[in-house]
Amino acid sequence: MADDSGSAFQAGQTGLIVRIPEADLAVRGWRERLDPSAQAGVPAHVTVLFPFLHESRIDSVVYSALADVLGSHRAFDLRFERCGRLPEVSYLVPEPDTQLRQLTEAIADRWPEAPPYGGRFAEIVPHLTIAQRQEDAVLEEIEADLVGRLPFTSHVSSVELMVHDGTKWQERASFALGERSRS
Repeated sequence: MADDSGSAFQAGQTGLIVRIPEADLAVRGWRERLDPSAQAGVPAHVTVLFPFLHESRIDSVVYSALADVLGSHRAFDLRFERCGRLPEVSYLVPEPDTQLRQLTEAIADRWPEAPPYGGRFAEIVPHLTIAQRQEDAVLEEIEADLVGRLPFTSHVSSVELMVHDGTKWQERASFALGERSRS
């Protein structure tokens, strides 16, 4: 989960992510050094919605609604074969990103009081952050290093609810996506 505001994460903050364990081999070293969310315990991931509801608002009704909303979406595969950039940020581009956008839209539609990234961005750009707040030279070094480590594919079958405890991010729950359609 990107904390692009520059502020520290707050106890009780929550977010919804899809884990991308296949990314660890390629990006773990970079993330541990250059991504504050990795330093705070968040695994390699693509954010579905951050920030979500404050932890104090998450009860059995919210858990049930999350299970319903997310369970109505099919599991899917993502391919990561290139890097992208935002200002001072390097990331891996998930392709196709349609299903990720649909997950974000579905959660934001259900909980309009929790717009993606607090409503700060007009367009949602699904991404797996590698490094934040870095100069171009560092981002170029990362991208050159990753050329030989890409591509890889990841199967997405769940969305995790993460909660910040004041020190680290912890997984609170996992919500299964529906069965992958057979073609």
